[in-house]
Amino acid sequence: MTGILAIDTATEACSVAVFLRGEYREIHEVIPRQHSQRLFGMLELLLPDGNLRQHGIEAIAYSCGPGSFTGLRISASAVQGLAYTSNLPAIPVSTLALQAQTALRLGQVGAEAAVLSMLDARIREVYYGVCQFEAGLAVMRQGPTACAPSAVEVAASFGALHAVGSGCRLQEDLPAGVRARLASVAPELLPSARDLVPLALARLARDEVQQPQQVQPLYVRDEINWKKLAEQGKNP
Repeated sequence: MTGILAIDTATEACSVAVFLRGEYREIHEVIPRQHSQRLFGMLELLLPDGNLRQHGIEAIAYSCGPGSFTGLRISASAVQGLAYTSNLPAIPVSTLALQAQTALRLGQVGAEAAVLSMLDARIREVYYGVCQFEAGLAVMRQGPTACAPSAVEVAASFGALHAVGSGCRLQEDLPAGVRARLASVAPELLPSARDLVPLALARLARDEVQQPQQVQPLYVRDEINWKKLAEQGKNP
């Protein structure tokens, strides 16, 4: 069975998970603005000595965004370095889909739900997308989009919506028509790295992977730029 290292630093939570021989091990902490200080300590606890291949890791999954600019940079840099060093493929997963997958595992939404996955993008904006589940896996059906909460639009065909994520803190600013369709709201939900694993395994089976040089954050706003290691003048 494929061994996966999963990393998520896209929100206030910082989490690292290892999936080996059908079992999960995870460290998940809510530590705003401390991700860079804790990430490699978490990796060392779960995978001592850093030899990923020796531990049975065959791919690295990461939450690629949207999310915190700093958090996404930290994750992408770490994943790129680990992938280069270990000669492993990387598997990007939408943070919004990851968040929906976490909500499903925790029982906050059902497998038939249409999930309005939202993140607080600061400056009175949200990142949002709509996910549904296929065979228990979150699939993005709409988005990702960045906009003011008052500009959120969700196709009527999705019906009732189950909203999750930090963007729900701005639910009072959503259009009245969207608010009227909210069947449940979970503003406290944060994505968890272990929920990257089922999504990553599905992508791996379809050979939807990246080489180390292809690793990069997904930004919804066009004005944000991030340089890969080669572009920074650093050796991988």
